[in-house]
Amino acid sequence: MTRTARALALTTSAALALGLAGCGSNDTPAENDNSPNQTSAGQGSGGQDDAVGTAAAGGTGESDGTLTLYSGRNEELVQPVLDAFTEETGIEVEVRYADTASMAAQILEEGDNSPAEVFLAQDAGALGAVAKEGRLVALPQATLDLVPDTYQSSDGNWVGLTGRSRVLVYNKDKVSEDELPAHVAELTTPEWKGRVGVAPTNASFQAFVTAMRVLEGDDAAATWLADLAANDPQIREKNGMIVADVDAGAIDVGLVNHYYLYELAAEKGVAPEDLNAALHFFSDGDTGALVNISGIGLVDEQADGDGQALIDYLLSEAGQTYFVEQTYEYPMVEGIEPNPGLPALGDLETPDIDLNDLDDLQRTVEMIAEAGLL
Repeated sequence: MTRTARALALTTSAALALGLAGCGSNDTPAENDNSPNQTSAGQGSGGQDDAVGTAAAGGTGESDGTLTLYSGRNEELVQPVLDAFTEETGIEVEVRYADTASMAAQILEEGDNSPAEVFLAQDAGALGAVAKEGRLVALPQATLDLVPDTYQSSDGNWVGLTGRSRVLVYNKDKVSEDELPAHVAELTTPEWKGRVGVAPTNASFQAFVTAMRVLEGDDAAATWLADLAANDPQIREKNGMIVADVDAGAIDVGLVNHYYLYELAAEKGVAPEDLNAALHFFSDGDTGALVNISGIGLVDEQADGDGQALIDYLLSEAGQTYFVEQTYEYPMVEGIEPNPGLPALGDLETPDIDLNDLDDLQRTVEMIAEAGLL
């Protein structure tokens, strides 16, 4: 097993340990709410003749009508769009669901024997880690042209499918707007002791810490993690748990991705503004305002174009609209409007960082563990 695979495996082990320690349960859809090695196939009725023509662009042979996807995204969130893809193309999708870290580690551990044809990841860091080991292949230029350079691999071997902004979710009854911190670094001060929810095993938290390392250096990131750990953080396994607990008043604030609030509102059948929880977007290029992506790449040389056909569909109007309406994320393709309740992606005051630099997961996981958060 490579060093990168070992680091990813450590993340998975830590997540399991937290789960066994009794962090509680939550039925809210969340990115790490998967059972490893669960397999399902889309059951569509689309014509196979149409699928062959669609798939031909990405591989060297004729479509066999099936593909194997390793998904680091939750089944409840992505299976419907995979079913729609099958219905449109006739290509069946055999899916292995688990959290992003364990799926990436599995691809690296399996090496050339991996059955994976496509890797769908929760964040750029995991895609970069797999790409660094030479396991992702270059995508067609036509695919790369659909996605802004900011949200794709500099080597052209993965692209973003959706954008997700890091935010501070807060309870409106517990925290007034004038109390909200201007910078994420402030959450380690005595004022916030015991009040901040975090999910250290979650890939989005780890990507945020990696961004802090890139922007501010390892020493600064290590100090922030140690100070956070000493400030009695409220640790949860999943972002969805944090948002639910903030809404219920069990936690005052939490570091999460923006769309979890919208998921909770949909689950409760209310408008997002009617929740007790609200979103605070950090500004001025603060690390806490990182915009990461969920993304996708082709694993190894493709026998046919079925994997590319899936990427094409997820970047199509139908695929992008699904993510906007059902998962409340930012679209990556021009012309698709985001959820009207969200600030425009271009209006967010995000840090100046290259997502390609978020691939050093090994040291990030080690640092989080050294701080006592894992």
